[in-house]
Amino acid sequence: MSKRLFVSVDLPDALADPVADLQDEFADASGLTFTDPEQAHVTMTFLGGLDEDRLPALERELAAAVEDAGIDPFTVRYGGLGVFPSLDYISVVWLGVEDGGEELTRLHEAIEERTTAMGFDAEEHDFTPHVTLARMEHAGGKELVQELVQEREPTIGEARVDEIRLTESSLTDEGPVYSTVESFPLE
Repeated sequence: MSKRLFVSVDLPDALADPVADLQDEFADASGLTFTDPEQAHVTMTFLGGLDEDRLPALERELAAAVEDAGIDPFTVRYGGLGVFPSLDYISVVWLGVEDGGEELTRLHEAIEERTTAMGFDAEEHDFTPHVTLARMEHAGGKELVQELVQEREPTIGEARVDEIRLTESSLTDEGPVYSTVESFPLE
């Protein structure tokens, strides 16, 4: 049995409402499919499918990656807006990281070093710590999205990061449902 997995830093429940409020600003932009603010997170690395018999080895490597990174618990301030891959062709609208990005990047690099050694693919692009707010299915609301991203500089709040999580993504008709497989505390 294969699990669809990624490594995440989850936002606390207290930031779900500010994320939802920010998403509401994009409500009139047609073509956007919004993520569930209750499941808001920073994806540290997407792993994809993994057979369950390899799970213990992955968990050992993730614990070692946290140790390799040598990062104490830290605070992330979430703010700013951006898109992937560009304002001309928008596929993802995201909330950025104003403070804490350096620590998130160090964690990402340690995780990726360990997971690529296990045979997982490295990310195809540079790591940009972000929280996905919406995916753009068609360009109907592109101009409104461009305008909001260029004009708004929201800060939605801060959160203490004291662990990373191995998260399973189960695809359903209502969208993905995420569940924590294991947590790895920062030292």
